[in-house]
Amino acid sequence: MFLELRHLKTIRAIEQTGSLAAAAERLHLTQSALSHQIRALESYYETPLFSRSSRPMRLTEAGRRLLAAADTVLPEVDRLDRDLRQIAGGATGRLFLALECHSCFTWLIPTLERYRAQWPSIETDLSMSFSFDAIDALRRGRLDGVISSDPVDDPELHFEPLFHYPVVLALAPGHPLAAEARITPEMLADQTVIGYPVERDRLDIYRRFLDPAGVEPAGSRRSELTAMIAQWVASGHGVAALPKWAISDELTRGIVTARPLGDGLSATMHLAVRRDEHRLAYMDAFLRLAREQAGERLGDIRLAHPGR
Repeated sequence: MFLELRHLKTIRAIEQTGSLAAAAERLHLTQSALSHQIRALESYYETPLFSRSSRPMRLTEAGRRLLAAADTVLPEVDRLDRDLRQIAGGATGRLFLALECHSCFTWLIPTLERYRAQWPSIETDLSMSFSFDAIDALRRGRLDGVISSDPVDDPELHFEPLFHYPVVLALAPGHPLAAEARITPEMLADQTVIGYPVERDRLDIYRRFLDPAGVEPAGSRRSELTAMIAQWVASGHGVAALPKWAISDELTRGIVTARPLGDGLSATMHLAVRRDEHRLAYMDAFLRLAREQAGERLGDIRLAHPGR
């Protein structure tokens, strides 16, 4: 049979993302390889799958039939893959997680809900790590994973990248710096910088932007809540360096605006685990599901390739 699972995955990815480029990124393929797949299908069945004149790409009747098949077949294949992994790798275990990411609930909670449904025999728990050393707790066995954007060099630990994302400066729309195309460190010398209540050297805006330039902002404020930081920014009480996806709602509503920091500051979200456990079947399943949920729920990110 000419039709393969990869074709169904391609159709579903294009429908979900709305473009060949975004679908190729999600599937870890080049855009030309994805285009070749579509052309091969259309040539074999002698019918178009997409309307080329619409943006985003719109499925034809044949394309909709393939998508319906993908929605039916792929979940069954995923369940089969999961069942076999559980049989091979053991169906019991523990996954206690902590967050060092103040903005991760939008994708992590749905990830855990789906994970519990798929791996019901794995004991799961989630705690906030802002008040204790989560990495040390991971080393000592109190935790099994830490969501963090701050990898450390430790031979006992493995930091698996989940996704890459831009860090931008959030501003009130009427702020004078909103007229700038991009922000230089010197522009923040007279500003109040709002951030999370963690050590200064863990904040990207200081460690990777202001400190290398020898610039000290006029003032600082702290909050654990991204929503509160965004409200302070919107009301003109300061500026904040935040993941762009973390303020997507505020950007859509127009209560804040965002500008690049320098030539563009980016970061990577990781799952930290003990090195001898990162290949466990149920851990690998969580990694794949976390990437999938982040890709579906967060804008302006780039999913990390497994193992990189």
